[in-house]
Amino acid sequence: MVGVGPGGYESALARVSIVDFHGRQVYDSYVRPRERVTDWRTAVSGVSPKEMRFARDFAEAQKDVAELLDGRILIGHDVRHDLEALKLSHPPRDVRDTSKHGGFKRHANGRKPALRILAQTLLNVDIQGGAHSSLEDARVTMLLFRKNKSEFDVDHANRYTPKPTGASGGSHAKKAKKKKR
Repeated sequence: MVGVGPGGYESALARVSIVDFHGRQVYDSYVRPRERVTDWRTAVSGVSPKEMRFARDFAEAQKDVAELLDGRILIGHDVRHDLEALKLSHPPRDVRDTSKHGGFKRHANGRKPALRILAQTLLNVDIQGGAHSSLEDARVTMLLFRKNKSEFDVDHANRYTPKPTGASGGSHAKKAKKKKR
């Protein structure tokens, strides 16, 4: 993200990176923000005007990413912000967010854990020491997911598996208990 608007306090997308399940790069592109950049945040973002020479139009990058994500499970860290920056949505049942994973929250006293902290604590990998690399962040996020996939699968099944209804125990079971009293 780079800063736009007065003082550069608002954020705009400047780079998007996507990896596959094995961490291999699928997409990595600089994105030309629609708004005038007022703060490149180069020390943090790793993006400068130099990279914009090769940047895609926002609409092109948005279309590319939408096509790549269509019908797929999206793994990300605090992925809501990424989708907002791309002005895209994705079905919640098809999202696995490492920042919301209960097993990771213990590393942040129950709050949203920083990717940098999870990488250091769980993978013994130092990232984001200087400028962010969205590609490195994507690879680390996927590695965290892969190492804990079974926990993510159980959490997802508990959240999205339909509850039994009808004769197998739904409302009939409650009525049977009341009649015994």
